[in-house]
Amino acid sequence: MIIDVEHITWKSGQHTLMKDVSWQVRQGEHWALLGLNGSGKTTLLNIVNGYIWPSEGSVRVLGHLFGEVDLRELRKSIGWVSNSFQERLYASDRTQHIVISGKHATIGLYDKTSEEDYEQARELMRTLSCDHLWDREYRTCSQGEKQKLLIARALMANPRILILDEPCNGLDIFSRERLLESIAELVRKPDAPTLIYVTHHTEEILPVFSHVLLMRRGEAVDSGKTEDILTAGNLSGFFEAPVDVDRHGDRFYVRVAE
Repeated sequence: MIIDVEHITWKSGQHTLMKDVSWQVRQGEHWALLGLNGSGKTTLLNIVNGYIWPSEGSVRVLGHLFGEVDLRELRKSIGWVSNSFQERLYASDRTQHIVISGKHATIGLYDKTSEEDYEQARELMRTLSCDHLWDREYRTCSQGEKQKLLIARALMANPRILILDEPCNGLDIFSRERLLESIAELVRKPDAPTLIYVTHHTEEILPVFSHVLLMRRGEAVDSGKTEDILTAGNLSGFFEAPVDVDRHGDRFYVRVAE
């Protein structure tokens, strides 16, 4: 079991922000977390990373029960890529140094680097179709290119879990598709980490994501295999509004029902 969350509730003051959520991710599965803004997706992932401690329930990640494991060590096995992290990096840093710094979890590269580090960085950038950015200044890259570099950076530490938190936010349709294609290529690799992809757009849920968790107002509404979850009837109930689902090339497109 990669992630095993059992009946977790999280309260902040008088407010219950997450209620009785259970979620299991098994080896070989890749999941999409789907929900509107404020549905609790990021809160759940903060709990999985140990940044938030649940008021009730238990959490196991990579077989380790929270409360019996050093979370600082466990986090070294979890990569998390989010838009907010882009602006924390140094604009003048070279792209390969941005990637290699992920090995040391630092902002900026201060540790001694080896030829193997550069080879790994180049291979990761090649996998994500951004090796043409080698030796560029980070600030000269587009937002989509920066997202690819951040994913490569997260992979430098060889994580067992990789969380992509709404990576396509702010991208135009062409940049989005190029990024999604690179993510699909990454997942197909035999040594790929377990991917958790956070989104509120069904069309971003690629065929490589085998399962979907639906989050709404801090609750896990439904979960299961992608083709079983992303149906018009199921999503109409989830969104609390009638929707139609069009399927094109194993991608799911939701529109408001006429």
